[in-house]
Amino acid sequence: MLYIGVDISKYKHDCIVIDDAGVIIRNVFSFDNSRTGFDQFMEMYRSLDPTEIKKIGFEATGHYQDNFKVYLERSGIEFMELNALLVHKFKNSQTLRGVKTDKTDARLIANYLSSIEFKPYPKISYHTLALRSLCKRHFDLINERTKYLIRITNFLDRTFPEFKEFINGNIKSKTCMYILRNYGVANKIANINIQSYENIRKCSYGKFSVAKFNQLRELAKNTVGFSYETDLFEIKSLLRVYDTLQDEISLVENEITTHLSKINSHIPSILGIGKVSAASIIAEIEDISRFNDPNKLLAFAGLDPRIYQSGTQEFKGRMNKKGSVVLRRVLMNCAESILIYNPAFYTYYRKKRDEGKSHRVAISHVARKLVRIIYKLETEHIDFDLSIVK
Repeated sequence: MLYIGVDISKYKHDCIVIDDAGVIIRNVFSFDNSRTGFDQFMEMYRSLDPTEIKKIGFEATGHYQDNFKVYLERSGIEFMELNALLVHKFKNSQTLRGVKTDKTDARLIANYLSSIEFKPYPKISYHTLALRSLCKRHFDLINERTKYLIRITNFLDRTFPEFKEFINGNIKSKTCMYILRNYGVANKIANINIQSYENIRKCSYGKFSVAKFNQLRELAKNTVGFSYETDLFEIKSLLRVYDTLQDEISLVENEITTHLSKINSHIPSILGIGKVSAASIIAEIEDISRFNDPNKLLAFAGLDPRIYQSGTQEFKGRMNKKGSVVLRRVLMNCAESILIYNPAFYTYYRKKRDEGKSHRVAISHVARKLVRIIYKLETEHIDFDLSIVK
């Protein structure tokens, strides 16, 4: 049996081939992260003894290995993606020397691969890969939009601090955005006439009364905020970028919905989980067959509790947080939203709160239950039903 260890990096990858006895069959060589480089790897692979079983392994290092994974998959070659933390612990168990190079890492990966059970990485569908990329783009856009919302808030804190309290802090509301887009600064808001009020009232679906209109004008006239000559330009600039980001988010969400509809998953059937969240979960899990039981999925999400046992002492600590950061974040967010739509989940949450657990700890328990529900739906190929939650 031959073990092929590949150390993944940004521009090139280093590879070594060893046998069962640890003897080097093909010394370390580098190939570029390009079509030419991948073809060089394939030429080496085909030159190996065809009677030997070959196992390829490399660490999961962000997105740098994605192109190589797709290349191997399209070539019909099985491979195993290794947990970088486990490889690091294996290295510490082998030597105390502080030596780290791409060549030594490739050898280390090959040695580690030879010491564990080989579990081929499942085939990844095109739509799953697309969802992962789209969900990352969506997350980045949401973060960027939040930054601009904060900048708009900071602008109002200086120019018209009373406005935030007047709108109950709901700056994203349609009425608030209409006022900011059309008037922007306090001195213009103070001079809104009754004809313009009618447009604001329509924008608010009749909720913005004449009394509120007069109150807003009085607040604008007597504001303690101070202004610069460039304020109107600044707020309009901030709003233009904010609106552009909002439009991009909508386009990405539509694209996510399109690809999600082409994947046979039962996660979207869970009440309280939106399409983007469902897509993020599906993209991170990739293939439920990677996990033999729900505990493995919990560990992958980093939601499993730390366990300490030594002599007569034994206790469970906080969540491990050593799995997928993205999956854990989405599951924790979903755990809060499903409380609104799922009475059984809310009952479970209240049970944990009554046991004296804090809100965050109780939510983490809900997230764990949610993982087990997801595992059941995906492995048994059934849609969500409230009777499933016990």
